[in-house]
Amino acid sequence: MKRWLGPFATLALAFAGATHAEVRQAVPDGFVLSYAAPVKGDAKHAWASLVAVPSWWSREHTWSGKAGNLSLKPDADGCFCERWPGGSAVHGRVLMALPERMLRIDAALGPLQEFALTGVLTFWIRTADDGSTRLELEYRVNGSSASGLDEFAPKVDGVLGEQFARLVRYADTGDPEPPPAPPSEADARLRNRSAVLEQWRQQALEEQAKKDAAAKPPAKEPKR
Repeated sequence: MKRWLGPFATLALAFAGATHAEVRQAVPDGFVLSYAAPVKGDAKHAWASLVAVPSWWSREHTWSGKAGNLSLKPDADGCFCERWPGGSAVHGRVLMALPERMLRIDAALGPLQEFALTGVLTFWIRTADDGSTRLELEYRVNGSSASGLDEFAPKVDGVLGEQFARLVRYADTGDPEPPPAPPSEADARLRNRSAVLEQWRQQALEEQAKKDAAAKPPAKEPKR
């Protein structure tokens, strides 16, 4: 496992079309995170994307380092589990499943499970009057006042926000990975400089070829 075992990395939410992403509440004994974004396709497509957890969940946030080891049974008491040679883990248990509408999981994710906390992860699929589809996610975590969950909140937000962004991209494109970053100004300048140098080189070769052709003595006519 990667980031679940070490300190959470605070990651910026960066996904097109996001309309809502925030830490709604953060106090010592609990926090509430929420995210929402429009997605392409209908509710049936959104549901199929949501329950295909191995296809969009980041391997960086698994115990085994491989998302393909994850599974989710979208039914009451269904397991959101991870199994690999030499180990297994329960990430959560399904509390309620309403296909194409809502999925609720009892899930103290990652290192939260060892602190005897309660976490409820809820996904909603909303269909607007115009037929457009919207995915929403809420994560509520509670513990004792000594849990210091207000300090955990922004870190969990980074990790869960990344997962939600991956789900949205997977529903929209079939690929959860972010698009390549745009080239930096330094990269652009370097490419422009290389192009200019290559143009100069070609011009120099052409000029040299002309000079060589001009300096070459004319061919002698054959004797008759």
